[in-house]
Amino acid sequence: MSVWDDVVGQGPAVEVLARAALAARRGTNGMTHAWLLTGPPGSGRSTAARAFAAALECEDPVEIGCGVCSGCRTALAGSHASVTVFTTEHTWIRRENVEPLIQTAQRRPSVGRWRVIVIEDADRLNETSGNVLLKTIEEPPPQTVWLLCAPAVDDVLPTIRSRSRHVPLRIPPADAVAELLVRRDGIDPVMAAFAARAAQSHVGLARRLARDEGARIRRREVLRLPQRLRGVGDAVVAAGELVEVAAEEAGSSTTERDAQEKANLLRALGADGVATVPPAVRAQVRQLEEDQKRRARRHQTDVLDRSLVDLLGLLRDVLVVQLGAPVDLVNSDMTGEIRAMAEGSTPEDTLRRADAVQLARERLAQNVAPLLAIEALALTLRAPNR
Repeated sequence: MSVWDDVVGQGPAVEVLARAALAARRGTNGMTHAWLLTGPPGSGRSTAARAFAAALECEDPVEIGCGVCSGCRTALAGSHASVTVFTTEHTWIRRENVEPLIQTAQRRPSVGRWRVIVIEDADRLNETSGNVLLKTIEEPPPQTVWLLCAPAVDDVLPTIRSRSRHVPLRIPPADAVAELLVRRDGIDPVMAAFAARAAQSHVGLARRLARDEGARIRRREVLRLPQRLRGVGDAVVAAGELVEVAAEEAGSSTTERDAQEKANLLRALGADGVATVPPAVRAQVRQLEEDQKRRARRHQTDVLDRSLVDLLGLLRDVLVVQLGAPVDLVNSDMTGEIRAMAEGSTPEDTLRRADAVQLARERLAQNVAPLLAIEALALTLRAPNR
């Protein structure tokens, strides 16, 4: 067993990080105090960061990153006293989020050799929060290591990326993701292969597809969307349904958490169990509710974006058939539908549709109202008139 077992399909990156962990243990050149791990969604950026943190905290005297010692197990589980993992569900990481991390970075590790701070989605650092973080990254305490994760180098502020050592990750092969699902989660091999391929090698989404029949049904309905659209009315109705499903999914996944957060806040403020929130604590409760609304909107956008990525995968398959390319289909279970779409349109139609899907993704990222963005997309996805 090793801390690197779940970092699938990332041999070159693992080699770099493992060598750095060895250099850190020996006190030789090769260790850096600020790292930037980049890779597309599903490449396992945060998994690689946690594995690296575990290797740095490993207590085994011989094997670095053994995966069985207390340091490795607690770092991987997120409970190591000297490893801090920061993640956000908001659009931006704000100054008030970064300042506590900087304070933590100044403290010597209470357990283990290193104080490790992982920032997932470092691309969400804005100019203000990034500049606050910059000085600490430039001049870190001697036993502090920063691990920043982002989709691409260009997504991170130039001042931060220029002071970090870059380790690129790639999309892992589908068969490696399927093997992980079988080994780690006990998924049936056939289902694991389907989920890995359908998720386009995104490990987290593949696991969800393999375990959640509802997720598979929703994905199937999204992929049938282009075939349903014949007129403007169909497009408007379908867009509304897609946005509504995304909102319901976002709400169902956050309702219980929101209630628990509010109960915990009221308890901490001494207002637990009261029928009416006292005036003295209303501001804090209102701020929490605003944060929860932003989180729900972000989750809805993420759900919609995932649906759009699935549509891009479908259009890619249609183009593969139209061009006769000798590559496997992402959605091989829909071969009949894909061939019908390929025969009823041209490669130019398919590329036009794919451009429209990508434009919708960009609009959602720019906080365009989801319904407007999806309605515009649905109108473009309508079957071409011949």
